[in-house]
Amino acid sequence: MEASNPALKSPPSPLRADVLGVIASLTQQMWPGIPVVPTMSTGATDSRFLRNAGIATYGVSGIFTEPSDARAHGLDERVAIPRLYDGREFMYRMVKQFAQ
Repeated sequence: MEASNPALKSPPSPLRADVLGVIASLTQQMWPGIPVVPTMSTGATDSRFLRNAGIATYGVSGIFTEPSDARAHGLDERVAIPRLYDGREFMYRMVKQFAQ
């Protein structure tokens, strides 16, 4: 059997100080004392196509979950309502800062 959508290598997006600075600043405003730690997602993403076109791509959520309550993509997947609203506020502020 031949793969219909073979893996596509793509370069990593650079850890830019201006991008990380906005994220770190907002994080400290909303959740004082929480560190920002860059990670790489193990899931699939369409960002590989953008990175191969020379467009740096980043994923940021601002939604916190309890490690003991990991239910992503299960039959009972959920996010606590207050955390969903906090994540929305974080994203709103972040987009406003990057749009200036």
